Amino acid sequence: MKIRPAAERDLAVITEIYNHAVSTTTAIWNERVVDVSDRAAWLKAHEEANLPVLVAVDDEDQVTGYATFGPWRAWDGYRHTVEHSVYVHKDRQRAGIGRTLMVALLEEARQRGYHAMVAGIESGNSGSIRLHERLGFSVAGQCKQVGCKFGRWLDLTFMQILLDNRSSPE
Repeated sequence: MKIRPAAERDLAVITEIYNHAVSTTTAIWNERVVDVSDRAAWLKAHEEANLPVLVAVDDEDQVTGYATFGPWRAWDGYRHTVEHSVYVHKDRQRAGIGRTLMVALLEEARQRGYHAMVAGIESGNSGSIRLHERLGFSVAGQCKQVGCKFGRWLDLTFMQILLDNRSSPE
């Protein structure tokens, strides 16, 4: 498996992965599937903001998953913190792709000088919570019934990791 920056040629599979997560999981709290032009605009916005979108590819350069991060909150005081997203193709799950993407994303955030990374995980997603714990994230809190999907309330668990040991943001 190789990790590389996403390219326009990857958008059809990225769209497929995204739409599967929207339609069948609580990993994404959106309820609307998108088309490739939507994901093209999304990728362009990430590129213009200098935010990474990484893909995991197999030996044939086929996308098996993708990952990104962006600002956690919009205010200046949060500029050293990012929130991430990682999604794996439905046919390639439980093969270490999510972990590999997470490790690459953590390194990317460190290289860019970020101090903290936050994960917002649907509280019932024990697999994702365990993965984050194994990578050094800890639970920072839980918000009860702040979302809904598939006709039920969803709880949100926040996890975080500090990416460096700076004592001040300067």
